[in-house]
Amino acid sequence: MADMKILWADDEIELLKPHIIFLEQKGYKVTSVTNGDDAVEFTRKEPFDLIMLDENMPGKDGLTALSEIREFNPTIPIIMVTKNEEESLMEDAIGGKITDYLTKPVNPSQILLAIKKIFDSKKIAQEHLSRDYSREFMNISQRIQDDLDHEEWIKAYLKIIEWELELDKYPELGFQQTVQDLHREGNLTFSRYVERNYINWINSDNRPKLSVDVFPNWVFPWVEKGEKVVFILLDCLRTDQWLAMEPFLYDYYKVTKDYYFSILPTATPYSRNAIFSGYFPREIERKMPDLWQKGEEDEHSANRLEHRFLDELIKRKLPGKELVTRYVKIMDHDETLHTDKNLNSYLQADIFCMVLNFVDILAHKRSKSDILKEIAPNESAYRTLTNSWFEHSPLLSMLRTLSDMKVKVIISTDHGSIRGTRPTKVIGDRETSTSVRYKFGRNLKCNQKQVLQIKDPVAYKLPLRGINTQYLLAKEDFFLVYPTNYNQYVKILSDSFHHGGISLDEIVLPVITLEGLTR
Repeated sequence: MADMKILWADDEIELLKPHIIFLEQKGYKVTSVTNGDDAVEFTRKEPFDLIMLDENMPGKDGLTALSEIREFNPTIPIIMVTKNEEESLMEDAIGGKITDYLTKPVNPSQILLAIKKIFDSKKIAQEHLSRDYSREFMNISQRIQDDLDHEEWIKAYLKIIEWELELDKYPELGFQQTVQDLHREGNLTFSRYVERNYINWINSDNRPKLSVDVFPNWVFPWVEKGEKVVFILLDCLRTDQWLAMEPFLYDYYKVTKDYYFSILPTATPYSRNAIFSGYFPREIERKMPDLWQKGEEDEHSANRLEHRFLDELIKRKLPGKELVTRYVKIMDHDETLHTDKNLNSYLQADIFCMVLNFVDILAHKRSKSDILKEIAPNESAYRTLTNSWFEHSPLLSMLRTLSDMKVKVIISTDHGSIRGTRPTKVIGDRETSTSVRYKFGRNLKCNQKQVLQIKDPVAYKLPLRGINTQYLLAKEDFFLVYPTNYNQYVKILSDSFHHGGISLDEIVLPVITLEGLTR
């Protein structure tokens, strides 16, 4: 505290001597000046930690001094002190980026509180966080070893994310590795939980909500009430990314969060088609065999029929309802701008669906770009990168516009992703698919502890894809690599974000209902 230097500018500084003595007794070093010119000059010459600035001084007033100081020192905390309580003055001061505002007469305790709030708030928050984290860490670690049901797993995962987001603000505390270890421990236990229960889920109504349940549970109830719905699917969005993005919408919407589990594999051709069709992949293969083609799926082949799937789902689930649907798939910035420009036309439909691929493209591009890996080396930085995109995206502009319209907005994702850090060797023939977190083919071999091997696709409601087809789904943060050029591919794929396997990050997904606030 003794190192904290304060500059106090006030034309009646002599009357404030008791206040200055009080602050000095508390360990602060206070330099006093009587006018705005000296305040600016002293700030140029000496480093201060905080400035107390009187608004009404002869000559250069406080607001003018504030403006000049901000030109060369935009970050120093400044407390404006004034006798004037006019709202316009307060707005001018706030617009000038003051840190706090006090109205005369001020007493020493009031000043000390304002100063401590600036100097000590982060320190106090860190102390509380350190204490709470130690206790909560043990609670979560013990809890994820229990026999949790799906709702308890969602709560445990959200608690881990909550700590990750909180610790993003205080990297100097050094808890990042600890929470990463907790996250990895959670994925280990969760993978076992999914492996034990998945077949029961897909054959029972007593289960977590799955991909096939998204439209029936969150979209159709609004449609049945006569509401228009905008459904936005952000491909490959993780729950932690959404929770970091969500605050941008608080001024515009009442936000309601629910969660569902992605089907397996947690990859676009399976999970997204299940969302729009309400069918598991095996059911789609039987009803539309042309969709499941030999070889590796891609965005344009295996996901070209979402709109058709949705219309048929409506016929099954809402018989007799004559609904108009519109669907757009947005692959780049220009397409987003085009959709924004034509939004009123799209909103003539009862259900308007948008699929945005930015996050998925970012995940794939990052694995091939050293620059992106350097910009986003870990989950925290990846969240920041996604946040930056969302804050400046036409999507956020569209959402602000939609908040004033009589529509319900549902936002979700088809699967998440996980940063692959541990390679595991897989052996297969030339027909084996090339995905990193899951593979299908014949005679597949891998470390059984690190993958879920599916020898009977029908039991998992997966496409047969021919005789003797098997699936491998990587657990936790493992990724699958062939023995050929093994080290080369490990170097390329390691530390990249992938999807298709079994982890909390890929499976536990948000469904957000946005209702515009009345303004």
